[in-house]
Amino acid sequence: MSPGAVLLVLVPAFCLLLSGNCLPASLRGHGDTILGQEIFKGVTNFSTFQLDRSSGMLFLGARDAILAIDTNNLNQQPKKIVWEVPEEKRNSCLGKGKTEEDCRNYIRLLEFIEDGRLYVCGTYAFDPQCAFLEPSSFTLEQNEDRGVKMETGKGKCPFEPSQHYTAVMADGLLYTAATSNFLGTQFDISRATGPEQERIRTEQSINWLSDPKFVSSAFIKQPEDNNPTGDDDNIYFFFTETAKEYDLYTKVKVPRVARVCKSDVGGMKTLQRRWTTFLKAQLVCEDKPSGQRFNILTDVFTTQHIPGDPSSTHFYGLFTSQWEPEDVSAVCVFSLSDISKVMDGPFKELKKPYENWINPEPVPTPRPGQCLNNALKTEGIESSLKLPDKVLTFVRDHPLMENSVTAAPLLVRKGIRYTKLAVNLKGSAEEQQAALLQLGTDRGELHQVAVVGQNATLLQEIPLFASQEPVNYIILHQGGALVSSPLSVARVQTQGCDLYPSCEVCARARGLGCVWSAGNETCLSTQANPGPGDIVDNALKMCQTYESRCHPSTMALKVSMGLRILLPCVQLSPRPCSWEYPPHRHTRQHNSDLEVTVAEDSLGKYVCTCQEGGPNVRDPTPCRRAAYHLMLEEPSVGGWARSKEGRHVLAVYILFFFMGLLLGAGLFYFVNQRKQNALQKPNSSQLSEKERELLSSTSTPQFPSSSSLLSCGFRMTEKRNGTTSTTTTTTLLSNHGNGGQHGNSFSGTNNSNGLYSNCKTSSSELKLSSEKLAANRAGVGESGQGDEIDKGLGDGLGEVLDINETEYKNLSRSQAPLAKCEESSI
Repeated sequence: MSPGAVLLVLVPAFCLLLSGNCLPASLRGHGDTILGQEIFKGVTNFSTFQLDRSSGMLFLGARDAILAIDTNNLNQQPKKIVWEVPEEKRNSCLGKGKTEEDCRNYIRLLEFIEDGRLYVCGTYAFDPQCAFLEPSSFTLEQNEDRGVKMETGKGKCPFEPSQHYTAVMADGLLYTAATSNFLGTQFDISRATGPEQERIRTEQSINWLSDPKFVSSAFIKQPEDNNPTGDDDNIYFFFTETAKEYDLYTKVKVPRVARVCKSDVGGMKTLQRRWTTFLKAQLVCEDKPSGQRFNILTDVFTTQHIPGDPSSTHFYGLFTSQWEPEDVSAVCVFSLSDISKVMDGPFKELKKPYENWINPEPVPTPRPGQCLNNALKTEGIESSLKLPDKVLTFVRDHPLMENSVTAAPLLVRKGIRYTKLAVNLKGSAEEQQAALLQLGTDRGELHQVAVVGQNATLLQEIPLFASQEPVNYIILHQGGALVSSPLSVARVQTQGCDLYPSCEVCARARGLGCVWSAGNETCLSTQANPGPGDIVDNALKMCQTYESRCHPSTMALKVSMGLRILLPCVQLSPRPCSWEYPPHRHTRQHNSDLEVTVAEDSLGKYVCTCQEGGPNVRDPTPCRRAAYHLMLEEPSVGGWARSKEGRHVLAVYILFFFMGLLLGAGLFYFVNQRKQNALQKPNSSQLSEKERELLSSTSTPQFPSSSSLLSCGFRMTEKRNGTTSTTTTTTLLSNHGNGGQHGNSFSGTNNSNGLYSNCKTSSSELKLSSEKLAANRAGVGESGQGDEIDKGLGDGLGEVLDINETEYKNLSRSQAPLAKCEESSI
């Protein structure tokens, strides 16, 4: 057997040991498709997406590259544009103290402009640059010397790849919220394109922006044929910042919504080239009965409840909590009308840094911060340049509103951290609308939750990517969702009753217009009125198990002594859950789930009861959500003996595996010895020269331009304000999504937009691995500390490198599974 054949056997074995996810992502049911690194060929760090809905082309911004995927034909190879940083530019970035990974070009902006081209911006080694992409030819516009035609991206694109950032295109002009300096200490909400004199931004004041983390933005355009008051178009920005109105020892994070007007061009003397309409208000997502508040905004999805009516716009916000010790996620929805009422309300003022906030009086006229309309134009104020100085001074000092925009959570999920949100609306606006929430997790899963009235029901938990790949984008398109992580892209069917395979799941989707057909054993769409009362509970009673929502059937679980299991109890409201169990307990509660260590006195019945109720319900009613009965699979002695026998079998497997490794190594050595004897031994001068060459090659840095044989991508930690933070949770045995999908294992999660290294297996890299091994052997012999066998092995390997080069090249083309990629924190 040749060394190449030995490697062909050993590499998959090592890959299987080092990673549980080496194989390429496979297809899921219902025509869903998952595209991984075997398709993208080393392109990683997907951070921005843009979909051309007319053609179905999906454009992806990545590290040093832009990709285009035809969503109508996912089997077609993606198109790719390489946009790298020149070597001298990268060296300049490294000289300023940045890392090798920082000094790349991370594409952070892809926006269509009026002529059909794409405006593309990247970090470009901490010197943001923008270019124009022609979709039809899929090329970047070039200048006279055939290089990429670029313009500065400062104020349009962040400097650092992990910085929080949002942008929106409004009538051909780009509005951004990003950092505006190299150090990442200044923040701007600005009109970044258009005539130079109309490019305006926020005032550099902590009263305007206080260490914000930008999340999302939305352009609300007024209809031209139905705007009797002549209201201006608005741009809304959502972010989390450090509150200055609370005098506390701890820095309190607060979610905000800010509004600017499209026709704003700044003031004449005061607020020159600054917003004169910048106002912001606090968003409050709080369950008042329990007093639980969620104060960190993660994502916002904008939708119109009545298509074509901007006044029906609603913003679905995804929140987490600064005060919760464990992961928690909540969804609240805010209407545009409620936000407008707060923006038209009283202002908040802080006269001195150490005084309390008070309401200022009097407010000058015309009202500070309002957008241009017909009433102002009749008073002779046709532009913000004509506003009086007293109005501009007031709005400069009072950007914060007194009242908050409040909402009760639609759902609360403990033990899960959601990263992205998208919403499908069901039913007409006149009737009771239902919402289907698509929620991406930090563990590469997509969860579907139906919200009907005050009830939220978990329908599906779909594992898509590896557990270290957080979902970072969701785009709804043609009845499905395009879901991405930093390394992969998936197309998932999200609409249609046929997605729900059982009567119980179909019953939980009754509010979405689904009904179970017992004759066909399928879930069908229906227009029939579900009737009064709890429609989910009524639908569940029609199933053969006669299970209702608050009276679940008891699940019998056969267990073994000493086993630790996690009994799931999914609760989607902020109300607490409690468990009934045998008196001699061996339990510990994780949020609403219960961990049980099986013993003689822990067998029996376990029942989870949660408090049900939606928004504005002060007296929630108890509802059983799960019931289990634990029993021994066999008598305890037999179970112990079988467990001991299983451990013996596992030990035998491990022993045979290592014996196979030793046998393969011995065979590898024997083959090289024979080839060494058959070939002429090189003279000492040639050997020394080869040794010096190999030793010098090992000192060459291999990251990130190349990777080792078993190197692939891992998730990374997130760098915020110069510090690196990692959030890790422990998940116990469960096949339920409330803790994970990975069986009796521990999985670490990281909620970050970290950087992912790429994975390549080329013939040059295989040769390099062998050269390193030979160099190590040769170095030992040269120092006089190795024996003759080691020196002989080094000589033989030197010859084998030349003879078996073809074998190594052939090996690199094999479809061996790839291990998870290594990561490098920025």
